[in-house]
Amino acid sequence: MHTKTMTGMQPYSNLSGISAVEAFEIDERYINIRFKDGTVYHYSYVVPGRASVEEMKRLALLGIGLNTYINQHVRRKYATRLS
Repeated sequence: MHTKTMTGMQPYSNLSGISAVEAFEIDERYINIRFKDGTVYHYSYVVPGRASVEEMKRLALLGIGLNTYINQHVRRKYATRLS
């Protein structure tokens, strides 16, 4: 089970060992993802849409495939760059 950090983010398991994803935060209608370069992106039901967000949530909790999914399906479709 993931433990939350002080920022509310959960560490990404990165089972492949090569992911650029470092951590994530899941809410009912969005997921925030922090990458190893420190950038944080907000993906919501508005952009890129419910189906994509739900798939990203699933992959985040699995700890594998999230970075690949983002690169292949939602790379530039984020609601907001948070940092």
